[in-house]
Amino acid sequence: MSTKNIVFVTGAFVSHTCWDDWRAYFQSKGYHTVAPPWPFKDDTAENLRKRQPNDTKLAALTLTELVNHYADIVTSFPEKPIVIGHSLGGLVTQIIVNRDLAAAGVAIHPIPPLGVFPYELSFLKAGWKALGLFTSLKKTYLMSFKDWQYAFVNTMPLDEQKAAYKKLTIPESKTVARGGLTKAASVDFNKPHPPLLITAGDLDTITPAHLNRRIYKRYNKKNGSVLDYKEFKERNHYVLGQPTWKEDADYILYWLDKQNLSVPMEPVLKTKVG
Repeated sequence: MSTKNIVFVTGAFVSHTCWDDWRAYFQSKGYHTVAPPWPFKDDTAENLRKRQPNDTKLAALTLTELVNHYADIVTSFPEKPIVIGHSLGGLVTQIIVNRDLAAAGVAIHPIPPLGVFPYELSFLKAGWKALGLFTSLKKTYLMSFKDWQYAFVNTMPLDEQKAAYKKLTIPESKTVARGGLTKAASVDFNKPHPPLLITAGDLDTITPAHLNRRIYKRYNKKNGSVLDYKEFKERNHYVLGQPTWKEDADYILYWLDKQNLSVPMEPVLKTKVG
């Protein structure tokens, strides 16, 4: 099987422009890429923040609707694309792979499917406010800079933390976050599936490596499916924008090549002189 198409799936709290460098890099390797925004998030981070907390359409978005939104995009291609998702986008990626809609999937620091309970304290500390317990589901949630520092950009210099927050952070649907605790987040861990790679980082707080390893271990390894796990050093949850992002992308390209999903590059024609 071969495909030139990649669908990047964005996680919660951030703009889909987080994939800009990744898109350009994978396109330089011969792929055609898209990074569609979530429903009601097709605007700049600055404009989306101006709607906080009264973006009622985004507030009402459910996880089921979000998954179906990306499933519709994936199935619009003439051949199954590769799906690469980060964080909550990594959960969506697993669901799409489980539905056999993708040629392969890569879940980067993913949120766990139902059946892998995230008891890690750092996950609970980083993510519990997004559930909006005892608050109105008609209002969106915007991560504070202090929470952003802990959840995404820990260990980074302060000026880089501020720049990343201004560039990417956007309001979120508490309804989507709560959907992660329901059957909307289910996958069949025993079902054969297309190749799936799960990556993790040792500095991540929202999805610590221990949690990502437990996701990997939850899948049935005896059903003949390709399932791989890779843990990177010095990676926090802002992994897509860290200086090391290209190393992660190169590993994914290497893994795709192992699945016979690399794109043959056009040969360079030498001009005859004389």
